[in-house]
Amino acid sequence: QVQLAESGGGLVQAGGSLRLSCAASGSISNIFAVGWFRQAPGKKRDAVATIRSDERTSYDDPVKGRFTIPRDNAKNTVYLQMDSLRPEHTAVYYCAVQSAGRTAFGSWGQGTQVTVSS
Repeated sequence: QVQLAESGGGLVQAGGSLRLSCAASGSISNIFAVGWFRQAPGKKRDAVATIRSDERTSYDDPVKGRFTIPRDNAKNTVYLQMDSLRPEHTAVYYCAVQSAGRTAFGSWGQGTQVTVSS
């Protein structure tokens, strides 16, 4: 079982930056990928970015060139670096893991609120 804890959310003005953290603990050796997702009020949860164990990354088209997903293996932490934020990026951001041999993401964290003011 993997436990995830997100942090780093907050209130930021449009054009600003935030770095979210997703710290993993527990049975992390079986993690194939870590993903960041977001859910805005009244909308479904969407994938934002993922990073695989082979370092391959993928991004939702609207955030390409604006968000990155670096990680620190020594700290068992994956980050979501968000630059040039816009009000439409306001959402609760979650991280989750995809275990080896599975297609779905699970072990969801509690989420962290990001609010971008205009």
